[in-house]
Order: sequence, then C-alpha cells, then structure tokens
Amino acid sequence: MMKKKQNALWERIKGTLSRWLDKLKPSEDQSRLKLFFNWFIILTIWGIVIGGAILSYFAYGLPDIESATTSARKPHIQVLDARGRLIGDVGEIYGGAVNIKDIPKSLPQAIMATEDRRFYHHIGLDFIGLARAMWVNLKAGRIVQGGSTITQQVAKNLFLTPKRTFKRKIQEVMMALWLEQKFTKDQIFTLYLNRVYFGARTYGVEAAARRYFGVSARKLSIYQSALIAGLLKAPSRYNPQRNPERAHKRTAVVLNNLVVAGYLNKAQADKAKKQKTRILRATARPNIARYFIDWAMGQAQGYLGQIDLDITIKTTLNSRLQLSAEKKLEALLARHGKRYNASQGAILVLNDKGAVRAMVGGRNYAKSQFNRVTQALRQPGSAFKPFVYLAGLDIGLTPYSQVIDEPITVAGWSPKNYKGTFQGPMSLTRSLAESINTVAVKVAKDAGVSQVIQKARKLGITSTLPDDLTIALGAGEVNLMEITAAYGPFSNGGKGVWPYGVTEIKDSRGKILYRRMGGGPGQVISNRQVNQMNVMLKAVVQDGTGKSAHLDRPSAGKTGTSQDFRDAWFIGYTGEFIAGVWVGNDNGASMKKVTGGGLPARLWKDVMVAAHQGLPIRPIPSPQEPKKIQPQRIPNPIENLEIPKFIKDIFKIFSGN
Repeated sequence: MMKKKQNALWERIKGTLSRWLDKLKPSEDQSRLKLFFNWFIILTIWGIVIGGAILSYFAYGLPDIESATTSARKPHIQVLDARGRLIGDVGEIYGGAVNIKDIPKSLPQAIMATEDRRFYHHIGLDFIGLARAMWVNLKAGRIVQGGSTITQQVAKNLFLTPKRTFKRKIQEVMMALWLEQKFTKDQIFTLYLNRVYFGARTYGVEAAARRYFGVSARKLSIYQSALIAGLLKAPSRYNPQRNPERAHKRTAVVLNNLVVAGYLNKAQADKAKKQKTRILRATARPNIARYFIDWAMGQAQGYLGQIDLDITIKTTLNSRLQLSAEKKLEALLARHGKRYNASQGAILVLNDKGAVRAMVGGRNYAKSQFNRVTQALRQPGSAFKPFVYLAGLDIGLTPYSQVIDEPITVAGWSPKNYKGTFQGPMSLTRSLAESINTVAVKVAKDAGVSQVIQKARKLGITSTLPDDLTIALGAGEVNLMEITAAYGPFSNGGKGVWPYGVTEIKDSRGKILYRRMGGGPGQVISNRQVNQMNVMLKAVVQDGTGKSAHLDRPSAGKTGTSQDFRDAWFIGYTGEFIAGVWVGNDNGASMKKVTGGGLPARLWKDVMVAAHQGLPIRPIPSPQEPKKIQPQRIPNPIENLEIPKFIKDIFKIFSGN
C-alpha cells in the first residue's frame, strides 16, 4: 500500500514538472525575454525550496537556543571527610558571574586583541578576519589561525558539541547570527567571559582569576589579564601552574597584540612584561576513597534529588583509616594474590551506629568503578550462620546447649563439614567456633527456615534468600555492606544499624540543605540474645576458625567460605567498630583453598588495629559474671552467753565451729 502511494506521488510530481516544461517551450508569439523571465521565476522558487530544505537539515537537532542565559552546567561538588578535610572534588569549577562592565578594561581588550579584534563591528561572522586567517594558513601550509568570532565561540561553548563536522560548523554560524539578533554585544561578551574554559577545570574569568592568582577578576592587573587571555588558545599547554615559562612567553605575545590593536603603547606593554605576578601553586586533587565518594554522592542525590547547584558534602569518612585500608588491601593482594588466585577484595568499616569510616570497593578504581562493597552479590558461606543461631535462641537453645555433630540427610541432601569428620556431642558455642555445618543445618531445621529469614531481615539483610535449609550454610547472595551492618546489633547492644555516609550538605553560600538528625530501626534483638550471641562469636576469634583475627581487646566475629572457595569473608566487631572483609574474583573463579580464617581474617585484623590506634579499650556487650556467693557463717548460739570459757571450748569441739 505504501509503495503504491509513493508511486502515485512520484507520478504527480513528474506530471507537474512536465506541464511546467510544456509552458516554458517557446511558441511562435513568445519572446526570448519572456522565456528567460519564466525560467528565472521557476528557478528562484526551486532555489528557495532547496535552500529551505538545506537550512532545515542543519537546523534539525539544534538545542533550545532560548536557554542561552541559563545553559546547564555540571555542578561543582566538594566532598569532605568527618574532620572537614577535602577528599573529593567533582565537576567543573565556576566562579561567580561577572559583568563586562565590572572588570578592568585590560581583560576584554586582551581577549579581543588575541581572539576577535573586530568583535564590536561584525554581525557575528567576521569575513575580513576569516579571509585573513585563510591567507595565513595557506602561507604556513597548515592551520595556524582560526576565523571563529567570539560570538561563534559562545554558540559553540553554550550549545554545541566539540565535534569538528561540517554540519556543526553550519549550526555554529546559524546560532551566532541568532545570538547577534537576540543580545547586545556586551551581553554576548559577558556570556563568553563567564562560560569559556581556562584550564584546570575552571570555567569563567572569575574562577580562573581565583585559581591562578587568588584574586577576583575585578582586580586583575594588565599582566594577569593578558595571561588569562593567552590561555584561550590552549588552556592546558599554557597553564601557568604547570608551565610557568611557556605561560609567560604566551602572555608576552598577548601584550604585543594589545599594542598592535592600539589598546596599549609599547612602553606600557614592556612595563607589564616586567611585572610578573605570583602564581598560586596547584593543589593536588585527592585520590582516595573514590568508591566511597561515588556512594556518598548517590546518597546526597537521594536526599536532594537532581543536583544542579554547587554543593559541599560532609561525610563520616576517616581519611587516615581509609588510606590505611586501601594500602593494606593492595599489599595483601600484591603479596598473596597470584599464589592463591585471588585478584580482588573489599573492606568496610562502620562505627557502632552505622557511620561509614572506611570503604574500599575494590583494588583499583581507575580500572574498575564497580563497588564490591555495595554492588557485588556473593555467597557469604558460614558468615551467615549467626542469623541461624540467633533463630535457634528463640526456641530455647543457649550457648551451652549440647548438640551432636553427626551425619545428617534432609530431603536427599547430606551436608558435610569442612574437615570431612564428625565430632559427636559439643556445645552450641563450640559448633559455631569451629563452623560445624551439620549442627547449623539442625538448628535451622528446628527453628524453621522462615524464622531464620525473619531474623536476617530484622538485622538488615535485604537481598533475596533461599527458602530452604541451604540457607544455613550461606547459599544465598548478599553484599558486604548489608551483612557487615547486620552484625552491628551484636556490637551495640541490640540496636539495628543503617549504614550512612553523609552528615551534612551545604550550598556554595553556606546554606544547609541537609543535616542528618539520627535515625535507625531501634532495638531489634533483646539484651539477653545479644549477650548469648557474643559468647559464641567471641569464641570464634579466641580459639575457633577466626583466631587469626584475634585482637588485644574484646572482639568477636565469624569466618565465611563459599562453595569451591569462590568467596572468603570475615565479619567481626569490637565495642567501637564493625568491619567486613571479602576476598575473591569478580568472575567467580575458585581460589586456591582460601578460607575466611586465612587472608580475610588477617586483613581484618590489620585494618582493625589501625582503626583502634590511640583508642581506649571498650568492651562489647557480654553476660554479667555471676556474683560469687560467699558462704555465710552460722552464728554460734552460745558464743555471747556469760558462761565459763572452758565450757565454750568444749561446745566448739562438738559443734565443729
């Protein structure tokens, strides 16, 4: 049907053209002049149609040019640690808006002398300047001079992509002509001054002046104005913080341009060249906690919505601990990674209320931005068992309850212990310390899988969990953040922990946009159960599978190893911090018998030693020691009687007192 319509349309067009051509055939009574006039009209009409089509093609895809004065820019976001020190600097740096009338004349003069001397005289396109640039380029045999006007640069910087295509160049010309019709010359120059790039991530003359000289653009000297104008040709190449001599030579060229353009005389230019200004030293961008910064910015966006203004985010991070944790992970993998086929790892340290003190989402952020603390779902293995045992406490079990480690089969499934042996009767505490699988399955079976899931959910596990007894051995998948936080109630007396990283957000004027006012799920397990779990989890690090993590202060935790050694974990805590460590491979490849009690436990200990440096010992909740009952002395009924001493002595002999 569509093809028939297209054919019919084409036949109509051909018919119309045929009729026009017939009319244009010279007849006996038509003069050549009339024939020429008819052809001229027809060709003019077709020229307009074709020209309009071409303009429509180039205009298609143009942005909304009415938004010129409010063109979007990426916000500048500063991220601070818990002590207010800068750890992250994201986005471009824009200074405050300045008007061309508020800055020294030397700055716009230096820019015009170098970039567009006829700015106030052309219509947005400088045909004289373009011809001059073409001539210079032809003589040089290469492109050494551009022909773009300041207006064209405004159009390009505000709206268009930097791609050098013929279509984009035509669009640039169209928008330049529109800008000249819409705004005054001063308004266009002001837009340019506030949006053009000056290197070192700075946009606008105010940001550049403060970045390089530490002053406002309103107070620039002639030399400083010439230096900033010189940056426009190649901002990185002429950056005075990196290449001071090259920048000085370029500034001298701009000062000479000012003389040629008639804005300065030679004596003034020579004097300015001798008055070199002090350049501020470049501040190195912090390069730590990149995974944490991404996560914290995500949290900030959750609080504020779309971030479209400059803000400062104050976080909970301990920079010293963060840097230490990053180095320790890299050192561990560099030393043991190849030997044990372990290529990746992750670390999370929280305080007892959930504030993130350190987050290492992987070995190398530059190579992989995937955050293995918050994004990776892996099997926790026996690190999940505390939630199983917690459910067991609900049905009357205690740390001292006797259970039997023996072969067990449930629905055709026969779980085995790591060592492949069975030890017979043992306490619940000993079974957790040695990570006995058969006992964990028995406890889950008696407590009920639904109760195990309920306990895990109550403590903060949100990932999907298997609805069968394999849950007892950690067959589900969790991320490091949720399982580490779920150990929090054992550390703080039973209160749920919601990890957080942002404490305050301010805008560029210091206005508080967000401030954390506390929060958390409150009490999630009883004090009695906290004490009972701590009895068992302390035993893990004292003489169980996690003894490599033992500290010089009260500590507790649990090892975890998934099937075929794909994942190795240690999650533990003191009275001050809760920390989790994961070691493995992104592709799920098996390691060479790496268990949670090996590399993860040792790494956990190293990180926690650094975390507690200089801190007093703080206990974790534990059962009250039973008071020793002193045997009471039974009073002698005749001791205070007034009777002879020898009779008292005889009575003592017979009474045993």
